[in-house]
Amino acid sequence: MHQTSRATLVWQRNTHFVLPTQPDTTALQTVDEFLKLWTSRGWEREQQGVWLQTGPSLLADNQGRTPLPAASLTKVATTLAALKTWEPDYQFETVIGTTGPIVNGELQGDLVITGGDDPFFVWEEAIALGNALHQLGILRVTGHLILVGNFSMNYESDPAQVGQWLKQSFNSAEWDGAMEARHQRISPVVPRPLVAIAGGVKTTVTPVPNQTLLLRHQSLPLAKLLHHMNTYSSNALSEAIADAVGGAEVVRTTAAQAAGVPLDEILITNGSGLGAENRISPRAAVAMLMAIQREINSHNLNLADVFPVIGRDKGTAEDRKVSVPTAIKTGTLWDVSALAGVLPTRDRGLVWFAIINRGGDIENFRDQQDRLLNQLIHQWGAAPNPTPAVTPQFSFNPELLKLGAPGRNQPNRDRTPLNSAESSPQPL
Repeated sequence: MHQTSRATLVWQRNTHFVLPTQPDTTALQTVDEFLKLWTSRGWEREQQGVWLQTGPSLLADNQGRTPLPAASLTKVATTLAALKTWEPDYQFETVIGTTGPIVNGELQGDLVITGGDDPFFVWEEAIALGNALHQLGILRVTGHLILVGNFSMNYESDPAQVGQWLKQSFNSAEWDGAMEARHQRISPVVPRPLVAIAGGVKTTVTPVPNQTLLLRHQSLPLAKLLHHMNTYSSNALSEAIADAVGGAEVVRTTAAQAAGVPLDEILITNGSGLGAENRISPRAAVAMLMAIQREINSHNLNLADVFPVIGRDKGTAEDRKVSVPTAIKTGTLWDVSALAGVLPTRDRGLVWFAIINRGGDIENFRDQQDRLLNQLIHQWGAAPNPTPAVTPQFSFNPELLKLGAPGRNQPNRDRTPLNSAESSPQPL
């Protein structure tokens, strides 16, 4: 009897682990064969973590409750903490104001950028913002560029560097070849901004008084940011998102509580997984993935909206050789190869898995991980394709999902003043 529907419903109802005492014999045998293969090549069995689970049922376990160096599986914790903090369509907002009027193309005052923790404000976004300023009739700023609060660009928060990059982005007369290439990447028909800032760069943690609102810049929606982060395993983006949540310790405690696992099974010092000191148990990795699915299911989304799918996405999923669409997160350090995700099967429904291998043969570990999953698919059968659990559902205007999309810069054509709350850095 096929159990796909029942298994899918079971995990959605269970927020904590309730594991039976009878693991799956077939899964245990298959996992044991792979463990013997790894140990035959010199890798210690105690260094290899495996956890297979469907709904509340444990299927196979080796060192499943032991925190092991997890590499970029740490990004699963960052993803869960972000989704517990904001909704999937949340957009970080950067407010752009001025202290003076615009007269004959000249902004007679300072240009003020108030940050809102946008973790992915990059060159393309700055070029689009420059165009939005230009469209407001600004060709020259007589005053300074003032950065307020938590604003970064290209993952850099140093005001001097960020200010230099912004000034260059806003004024195409100062572009070099690299900037020209970034402009082409947006679209060759996108205008080239010409907004020159005469003054220097200043920074402050307090709001600038007597501002007039010019623009509100909105980031890509959170689900898109998380999907990009996980697809390309971007360390810089994951660190920025973790910082916006409140730091590694907030990520750790939020993820453990949401997943219903002991805090000592998630031991992380950053949001990306860089460094062997970041350790997560295979059980906790699975629990966090299931918690993510529960969290976004309430928004009619699923794991494929925030993680890459083998057979569909590029990045870290592109070269994996699993025979069915499978939402995954990879993790790699010099001696660590990790893989976690959800495997849609015919007989066992959604099988959640985490494999953490430690040794010196990363490519071999990846091949064997894929072989293990394919063997399980062979035993349990593949779920009908397409499987809803690994089919993205996120609905957002596609034109606004492009880097440098002009529609995410919303002008204030009425020139209304900014109140003190709007011009202040906003706490979480």
